[in-house]
Amino acid sequence: MLKTNTRQANWRRANPNKYDAHLAVQRAVKAGELEKQTCEVCGIEAVDAHHDQYDEPLKVRWLCRRHHTKLHHYGEDMFPIRDEL
Repeated sequence: MLKTNTRQANWRRANPNKYDAHLAVQRAVKAGELEKQTCEVCGIEAVDAHHDQYDEPLKVRWLCRRHHTKLHHYGEDMFPIRDEL
């Protein structure tokens, strides 16, 4: 259990399923099981993994920081989920 009282540690304690999903993505990318893509909106290579559902930790959307922030600020309808081909 985290013993520090930082904002990040408090978030991790309050959101264990989200934190576990973030860790799963980090591990999968490092192991080569999940490959980062470019931002689905603008194509930039520096991306964050965005989870639409945390119960599927490796099902992510790749968004640059700008578009990831906009998605969280303005809502999921900002960049609708695209149907997989």
